[in-house]
Amino acid sequence: MKEFKYVITDEVGIHARPAGLLVKEAKQFTSTIMISKGDKSAKATALMKLMGMGVKKGDEITVTVEGDDEDAAAAAIEAFLKANM
Repeated sequence: MKEFKYVITDEVGIHARPAGLLVKEAKQFTSTIMISKGDKSAKATALMKLMGMGVKKGDEITVTVEGDDEDAAAAAIEAFLKANM
């Protein structure tokens, strides 16, 4: 299992456009990718749940990746977050 934390820098937080791109990125991997903030969590492939978490600029999220391609998935998701959120 891989886990890392990331602080959201996007002015609007996790909203429709970047959330849609995150879902598309996450679906490339067989590993389960979970995004958590406080007591809320959602699979990175669940668009509506991601947007419903209410993640704003400055919030710290925890990304947990578990599965056969977890190394590649964790690296790709971390790079995606840095580039888009």
